[in-house]
Amino acid sequence: MTTFVDESRVKTVLERLVGFDTQNPPGQETEAAKFILAEMQHMGCRAEAIDIMPGRTNVIGIFENGPGPSFAFNTHIDVVPAGDGWVSDPFRLREADGNLFGRGSCDAKGPLVAMLEAMRFLITNKDTWSGTLIGAFVADEEAASLGAKAYVKTAPSIDYCMIGEPTSCTTVTAHKGSLRPLIRIHGKTAHSGMPDLGVNAILKSAKLLDLVIKEHDRLKTRTHNLVGQASLTVTRVLGGHADNVVPESCEFLLDRRMVPGEDEEQVKKELADLVERAAKESNTPAEIIEFRPTTGGATETAADHPVVLASQSACTHHNGVPTPLSGFQGGCDLVHFRTVGANGIVLGPGSLEVAHQPNEFVPVDELIRSVLIYRDVAQSMLGEGKTPVIDS
Repeated sequence: MTTFVDESRVKTVLERLVGFDTQNPPGQETEAAKFILAEMQHMGCRAEAIDIMPGRTNVIGIFENGPGPSFAFNTHIDVVPAGDGWVSDPFRLREADGNLFGRGSCDAKGPLVAMLEAMRFLITNKDTWSGTLIGAFVADEEAASLGAKAYVKTAPSIDYCMIGEPTSCTTVTAHKGSLRPLIRIHGKTAHSGMPDLGVNAILKSAKLLDLVIKEHDRLKTRTHNLVGQASLTVTRVLGGHADNVVPESCEFLLDRRMVPGEDEEQVKKELADLVERAAKESNTPAEIIEFRPTTGGATETAADHPVVLASQSACTHHNGVPTPLSGFQGGCDLVHFRTVGANGIVLGPGSLEVAHQPNEFVPVDELIRSVLIYRDVAQSMLGEGKTPVIDS
């Protein structure tokens, strides 16, 4: 029975994955997905690559091993743009001081490689568990979660899931959700030398901005013990089309962060009421043009759920110390897996603090530990009376 992690193989697979340029936008996950597909087929999975749109590809692998529950490993293939400030090529994995540097090394190609290695172990040692093992590696998580949203539309019911994101090998059970309404303030154009003949949409938007500030202060009372408070802010603004023309319209993109327990439809109504109030108090038409795509809503897995307890046990064993439960300030794909019945957690090597930064890295020791944690959690949930492997 193989019970150790092949560190050389883990590094080699990560090197290959980092080498695929999957910056989102535009994503272009297809070539990386083909590589992942081959890896899962080689280990014995029934696997397929599925285009969700041109150049945007999910890859799904399934290994059926008798009766029992289903357990899904999930993370994303896309990465944020590399940006400037790198001391080496962001798409060539570099090892230094016990860390592996490269775009996606911790968010989330490191977790993806660790999940593949855990799946390889579980399939090799299939006599230690019973059920269905799934690897669902998806496109577009960094933008609008199009990959996860497409997958769950046709996915079977899933009992448990592990979402791979950088958490320094600790258990995350909750994350925020987001809504991004695009709001347009309407005015009337005029020559800027005679501004009183028009209605300046930018100036009229002052009431909306004032209400956004007040609403954010009000939302500070909506708190969650793991993810903090709900919030509302402005992230983009566009107004005017010429230097000497009173602007007839002004647009604002708002970012509304929701905490677990908030109802998305109720939040949309609150935003609509805010815009209606701004229009009334400024005596100027205003409307929500659209809600821009986001990763999705907020969610939480109960602290006493068996998958959470299994994760905490594995983390304590492999980290050497107990670690508290925590939450994500941002969003991830856990919320979408909840729609097909999955209870799950978020866990992975590396820190979220370096995930979107130049010189992103994942510590080698955390990468290896995450393989063992992933393996133990899946094995615990798929045990069905089998004897699990407990080692380092």
